[in-house]
Amino acid sequence: MPRPAPAAEPIPTPARPEPFPVGRPVGRIPVLEVAPTIESGAFPTIAVVDEEFSVTATVFREGHDAVNASVVLVDPDGAERVLPMRCTNVGLMTWECPVAADRVGSWSYRVEGWSDPYGTWEHDATIKVRAGVDVELMLEEGARLLEQARDAVPRTEPAAQLLTDGAATLRDTTLGIEARLSGGTGDAVRSELEHRPLREMVSPSPAYPLRVERERALYGAWYEFFPRSEGCRYDEATGTWTTGTLRTAAQRLPAIAGMGFDVVYLTPVHPIGSTNRKGPNNTLEAGPDDPGSPYAIGSAAGGHDAIEPTLGTFEDFDYFVAQARKNGLEVALDIALQCSPDHPWVSAHPEWFTTRADGTIAYAENPPKKYQDIYPLNFDNDPAGIYAEVRRVIQVWIDHGVTLFRVDNPHTKPVEFWQWIIADVAKSHPDIIWLAEAFTKPPMMKALGKVGFQQSYTYYAWRNQRWEIEEYCRELAGESAAYMRPSFWPTTHDILTPYMQFGGPTAWKLRAALAATLVPTYGIYAGYELLEAVPRPGVEEQIDNEKYQFKDRRWRDYEPGGPKAGELWMADYLRRVNEIRREHPALHWLRNLRFHSAEDENVLVFSKRRVQAGREDTILVVANLDPHTTRETWVHLDMPSLGFDWGTGFVAKDLITGQSWQWGEHAFVRLGRDTEPIHIISARRF
Repeated sequence: MPRPAPAAEPIPTPARPEPFPVGRPVGRIPVLEVAPTIESGAFPTIAVVDEEFSVTATVFREGHDAVNASVVLVDPDGAERVLPMRCTNVGLMTWECPVAADRVGSWSYRVEGWSDPYGTWEHDATIKVRAGVDVELMLEEGARLLEQARDAVPRTEPAAQLLTDGAATLRDTTLGIEARLSGGTGDAVRSELEHRPLREMVSPSPAYPLRVERERALYGAWYEFFPRSEGCRYDEATGTWTTGTLRTAAQRLPAIAGMGFDVVYLTPVHPIGSTNRKGPNNTLEAGPDDPGSPYAIGSAAGGHDAIEPTLGTFEDFDYFVAQARKNGLEVALDIALQCSPDHPWVSAHPEWFTTRADGTIAYAENPPKKYQDIYPLNFDNDPAGIYAEVRRVIQVWIDHGVTLFRVDNPHTKPVEFWQWIIADVAKSHPDIIWLAEAFTKPPMMKALGKVGFQQSYTYYAWRNQRWEIEEYCRELAGESAAYMRPSFWPTTHDILTPYMQFGGPTAWKLRAALAATLVPTYGIYAGYELLEAVPRPGVEEQIDNEKYQFKDRRWRDYEPGGPKAGELWMADYLRRVNEIRREHPALHWLRNLRFHSAEDENVLVFSKRRVQAGREDTILVVANLDPHTTRETWVHLDMPSLGFDWGTGFVAKDLITGQSWQWGEHAFVRLGRDTEPIHIISARRF
């Protein structure tokens, strides 16, 4: 007999699949693509007090009923302000609202989408009633809607009465149909329900953080100098130098303030090491009287919390700060987290540095560049110890009146360190401002802005053509403005581009004026007034670099009665540019930058407009970027960007020369070497 077939094993019932993972609930009224947000809210959007920026979102709903949106701005105390948004693209359902915060602190904002029953009714009723469809039904529904809006939303007594009267008009059969309809669609009712709407099915987006800071975080003019050069003297008989001091440097402050600068920035003032000290022009052989680089920090006299003895004492530093404030200047200090081999940290904390296989401590390198006089810190061996010590050092300088820190090479230190220390300092000193000297790859530069640096050096010095200036500035004034504020410098003590080497006085005027008008914060390195344009062979920096030696610019020769009195015309030019900046609030903002066109590709045209508290301020800049040639061309203006209607004209006053013209959409310009290279124009109505 054949053996029976084995019983088939039962087929297992498939397990019920897990639900597909989803993100946050979309809400009854979808609110998507909120901007600006930084890494989905991981970092705050930035603004300064009263700085206007736009919040945008995509808000829509199913079907044909009306939808609307609001921005809810939440102040540091938790009080909410509901601001109406405007649909700027009906097809894409893009909504926008200008937002500004009125005080420093940690704010937040969210976008709320909501069903708009009044908008739905007004649209349908206008069509149906005039077509004779459901007339009484539509009018009664409108009356009930006005009564609902009256009772559901807090209103003034006159506003409530307005809606009551509107409902009565809708029901008044003694009136004509058009008159009855106007009870619910009249301008007064529409305006009231626009400002205090009846909102249903309110669906909020997540709340996004907003950090609001003082105006100097966005707007200011910086002036950099080396204190030891201010007041230094060379004795030709003995061939020796006498160093400048903090006291002699303070004598330069009235001239800096007189040029209209807001911040005086000091390179490091700490003790300078002697081991591997650099000589003139970065040579490896330093003479006995060579001062060394102030970036090689640390000696037997102390480290980052001490002052180079030849500059003076903390009493002298306090005097300098007091004199700066007396002249209306804030003091910024260079923070360079690196050490000379003689720094006290090297012996006390060798674990804070990188030790090579032969037992030596690694000095700083950026091949082919070598910095034998500098040891970089290694943050990984004892992060807690380094963090605490640097925080203590920063506090020392805050206690002595420093309100801004220019940080040298922050991109060579961990980003998480900067995030921690900037936030920790802000807990007790929210007015402190940090400028990142990060000439590095864009991701690092952007990350430093996102984690807290209020300002950043940029690639401005190397952007010379119109297309690249426009492209770069659109990025800076656009999406990047939510987390990074640019600081434009035509030159620094490390940068002297070929454009500045060979462009002559025209280039120096042009690049300073562009830096001062394209963005709200810009800086000038001492000696700009003298057009110091001679490079060290083979590199983009000045010959006899001030980092390695004294530089007596003999400012005294330009004073009244001096042999060069009246010759410091570039200082007068900077003074006028800074006066223009102070007089015109449009130049205090970044996000309001707009570009126009010119037929000559070497001519750059842009504008900034600001309307606030009833004051309208419009600045138009036209610049010939070719420092070697005078150029003539037609410029074509986007009139609405200037606040004017197409086909109208305006008074164009050149704020540099004082000349005035009547301009319109198209204007002819002549700029260059034998005239002014740039127009800075105040545009106003006839």
